[in-house]
Amino acid sequence: MSGKLAPPPGTTADVVFDGGDLDCGSGLVLMIREHMLLVPVGGVLEMKSSEPTVGDDLPPWCRMAGHEYLGRIDGASPGQAPGVVRYFVRRGAQEQAASEAKALADDKAKAKDYVWRLRTRATGHQKATVYCRNFSWVLGQSASFEEKDAHPSAVEALLGALGGSLVTAFATQCARRGIEVDDIELTVSGKLHNILAHLGLEEGDPSFAGIEVKCYASTLDDEAAARAVFEDVVARSPIAATLAKATTLTIKFAVV
Repeated sequence: MSGKLAPPPGTTADVVFDGGDLDCGSGLVLMIREHMLLVPVGGVLEMKSSEPTVGDDLPPWCRMAGHEYLGRIDGASPGQAPGVVRYFVRRGAQEQAASEAKALADDKAKAKDYVWRLRTRATGHQKATVYCRNFSWVLGQSASFEEKDAHPSAVEALLGALGGSLVTAFATQCARRGIEVDDIELTVSGKLHNILAHLGLEEGDPSFAGIEVKCYASTLDDEAAARAVFEDVVARSPIAATLAKATTLTIKFAVV
């Protein structure tokens, strides 16, 4: 146990949930509010998390939301993976219940209406810079089949976004469900119907003819459970769901 505030001895939770490696800005607060509504007034919510920033963000959130932050227990306990911290929060007074439910409804409405915005500028020959929030990255031409280029193409960025979204979501969901995965590697390959149509050399269809994803996970836990988590991640992926409507998306999963 660390030197930080610990819950009173004998504290037991009425509701327990695992937040995995989510931080408060990526949906964790929504999950906390959702589970808090299941806790009786004066009862205790226990949240497990492997995200370090939660330790700094949770206490002030509790004060603003009208709940009592009871403390944390660091380090592994029986059946708990290393690096997971257990946080304890006592639900606020009865009058807080209505405002908590309203806050959850407001947060869900804001999440559903959220619009992601980016700016892109031409910043050189076959070069564009994309700006989003506090990030920027450079892209090359729309599509390229050269062996080497100075910057990734837009096609590669799209395929990379698909792969990246699935890998991070799979790791998060495995952590939340107590499935230990030592390593995750995912390959993505895509073929266009006719690259020459994109280049203006022929008439034809420049869209993707198909995209194939292969995910390899290293785990000693139940393979069927890991596969089920990955299938759920694919089904809930905005990028995978969108691409599946536009082209043939083949998904494969293997434990190695």
